[in-house]
Amino acid sequence: MISWQEITIRVLLAAMFGAFIGLERERKDWAAGLRTHMMVSVGSCLIMIVSSFGFSDILGAPNVNLDPSRIAAQVVSGIGFLGAGAILFSKQGTIRGLTTAAGLWTVAAIGLATGSGLYFAAGSTTLLAIVILWGLQPIEKKFLKKFRHVSLRIVVNNSMKQSELLKMFSMHPEVRIQSFSCEREDETYTLLITFENSSLDIYQNIIDELRENTQVKQIHWNQ
Repeated sequence: MISWQEITIRVLLAAMFGAFIGLERERKDWAAGLRTHMMVSVGSCLIMIVSSFGFSDILGAPNVNLDPSRIAAQVVSGIGFLGAGAILFSKQGTIRGLTTAAGLWTVAAIGLATGSGLYFAAGSTTLLAIVILWGLQPIEKKFLKKFRHVSLRIVVNNSMKQSELLKMFSMHPEVRIQSFSCEREDETYTLLITFENSSLDIYQNIIDELRENTQVKQIHWNQ
């Protein structure tokens, strides 16, 4: 049986590891911030302790056959529900929160490792997670920016022809269309256009022209 001192150490360490990662998410003002990550880590730690030691008094009893790892294993699948709540899908087709969801999943694993007494594994994973979330972000923005695409979502009246919009884009040779799709509704249709270039600066003139067009109802873009 594990002592109460050891339980206290493991729970406090799990809270600390979760706080380190939660602070980085809190800095981005995400809904899943400091307290959420701490609770996930502490909860996973406690579940691991209960799974490992909570049934030690009946193990070995006649007609009793238990697998101590089964309760802890449910954390891996159960955390998916919490991660799904952190993922946001906007009407413009932008998905946000995947990194936060992955962070919650990682924090749950850290809590399980702490609860099982694998302090080095939990600590080193926490450090590596912070480096990935915080340290690699400037590098990602700097070197991967040219590989990103710009998406433009335009809602126009049915009276406006698609060829008019395409002609507008063709007048700007620096703009290269990667994909083009159309969704028609009762009185309007929506065009979703993806461009190869990563900066919105070269599209500013086109966006200004679209805003001046009375047939254009809505314009949304994202990178």
